[in-house]
Amino acid sequence: MKKPFHASKIINVFFTFILISFSFTASYAEIHPKERNILANEAKAIDLAKCLITDNSWNKYPDYKNRQFWENVPADLRQEYISRAEGYLNYNWPVVKATDYLEFIRSGNRRQEAYAAPSRALNSLVMGELIEGKGRFIDQIINAVWYYSEQTWWGWSAHLYFQKAPGGLPDVNEPTVDLGVGEISNDLAWTWYLFKDEFDKVHPLISKRLKQEIINKAVKPYAERTDFGYMGFKGGRPNNWNPWINYNILNCFLLLEDDPSKKLADVQKIINSLDKFLNGYSDDGGCDEGPSYWGAAGALLYESLAVLKKATGGKFDVFDNSLVQNIGKYFYKVNIHAPYFINFADADATTGGDSYSVYQYGKAIGDDRMQQFGAYLAKLNRWGERTMSGKIGDQIKELSSLDEIKNAVAKEALVSDFWLPETEVAGGRDKADSYLGFFFGAKGGFNAESHNHNDVGSCVMYFDGKPCLIDLGREEYTAKTFSSRRYEIWTMQSGYHNLPVINGIEQKDGEKFKAKNSNFSADSKTVKFSADIAGAYPETASVKSWLRSYTLIRGKSFTIADKYELIKKTDAKTTSNLMTYCKVSEVSSGLLKFSGDGFTLIMKYNPKVVKPVIEFKEITDSALKRYWPNGVTRILLEFINPSLKGEQEITFTVAK
Repeated sequence: MKKPFHASKIINVFFTFILISFSFTASYAEIHPKERNILANEAKAIDLAKCLITDNSWNKYPDYKNRQFWENVPADLRQEYISRAEGYLNYNWPVVKATDYLEFIRSGNRRQEAYAAPSRALNSLVMGELIEGKGRFIDQIINAVWYYSEQTWWGWSAHLYFQKAPGGLPDVNEPTVDLGVGEISNDLAWTWYLFKDEFDKVHPLISKRLKQEIINKAVKPYAERTDFGYMGFKGGRPNNWNPWINYNILNCFLLLEDDPSKKLADVQKIINSLDKFLNGYSDDGGCDEGPSYWGAAGALLYESLAVLKKATGGKFDVFDNSLVQNIGKYFYKVNIHAPYFINFADADATTGGDSYSVYQYGKAIGDDRMQQFGAYLAKLNRWGERTMSGKIGDQIKELSSLDEIKNAVAKEALVSDFWLPETEVAGGRDKADSYLGFFFGAKGGFNAESHNHNDVGSCVMYFDGKPCLIDLGREEYTAKTFSSRRYEIWTMQSGYHNLPVINGIEQKDGEKFKAKNSNFSADSKTVKFSADIAGAYPETASVKSWLRSYTLIRGKSFTIADKYELIKKTDAKTTSNLMTYCKVSEVSSGLLKFSGDGFTLIMKYNPKVVKPVIEFKEITDSALKRYWPNGVTRILLEFINPSLKGEQEITFTVAK
């Protein structure tokens, strides 16, 4: 899932961004990678050299010449694809100017549209020509090929830290492979594969040049280098960049490489790199980047494994592995009521999910719940009623599965409760297979997770599938987001999560700031999560222990309780903060009313222990406005003359 970066006014932030970005892939000492090497072991067990199909016969998807398939695409879809392509018949391929790249180090703005617009044009033209098959869009596809062939680099300006030369402009003498290069290379590789014969009818240099450029800009640098942090070969724990780029480059290797020995070495390298991603995963399969990032992590891991299976005639198959299965199951466990998902850290509050990948992942691991959830998401997102999104090869795969998924059993995955003991994320609802009533999600963990917020011990709580207590998510990404100034951003701070501020001090970022004694239990009546979160605060908070617990009494109530011991008290306030999307009003002393979307809850608190301060915050950021357009409310429950030891709790029930 591409996340656009926008402006920041501090030029020096760029250089810090370089360091912080690498820290997301390399500073995970808290979670030690486990040398499982599941994929390398599988490659050895099947003798990859004997099983890898070295020509393109592995690719059974319809090509340009398969006119029967393209003519059988539903008429409304055909028309929409063709109309979308027609919009680019007179497209004037833009120059990516030096100043487009330079803008990032000048203001923080990475001019994302300069790269996104021509990518959409290429994608639309290729799909339109596949559907129509009359050659009407071939010239513009050739223009796209020449446009990209003439460019120095296909990546995104924020990622020039890979090269040895100073950031700001790409170095033609040192091609590097980032997310942008991977995305474009994949689309161009499929363009070459689908239309090379048509290109040769026009001029023999078109397909030759395109293949050469993909090899020089993507295939060769990936094959020859091991120092790109996302590969994982230099240590650390790779994040979603690993499967995201590996999937794209794997497509290039398989479609373009003619030398069987090189293809084998290239595919083995992809396997070894994906192993680094898997080695850094918890056994429970939890994605600490959240469900919206799972689409670029677990989902693209699946897609990579599926391609490897096809490229070996079905012999490379690790879908029975417990970790691979758990990574898939994570996605539906954290579903609240789609499109709402548990969204700790930078994850979005809502996600449509990748219907195709969820369905196929579930099918691959033999999990009916996941497979049915994929079909449910397809219906929810009206998948297949409009043109597909995503890369060219992915759209072809999805169109090939259109009838199967649209006709499959569809059911939302609504698990009764779950616990990921290593990721330390838990959740529970009033009743399995129903979104009605209370749902809560909570986390322990530590404050150096990927896309980290200082949120150890925080929670979300929804009612009837709609938000009450929320995790804000993140604002539009800027250079500041991934700099040393990250925690100046309010959405990253613990004070704007459902957490206490102790002696005026909020949580601190870093590996050592973590929960301890995280515990979970669930039965037919109760779901409970608790953790001592004192360790997430710096010494200046003067807190010895702070046991935060969440208790769901199924069908009745949701309680947040704190039991604490301070080392000393200061003049600064201690508060228990709540973030909500509900309208909050005071009913009487000890009672607050939360008016949400179709529900009303009453929150009971002890007015002798805390007093509420209600703050409304208007939302102006475009990313946050997608989820919280009407603004959010923060409630600060101020402790009244707290002693060194104490307790307090609040309980939510349905308004009578």
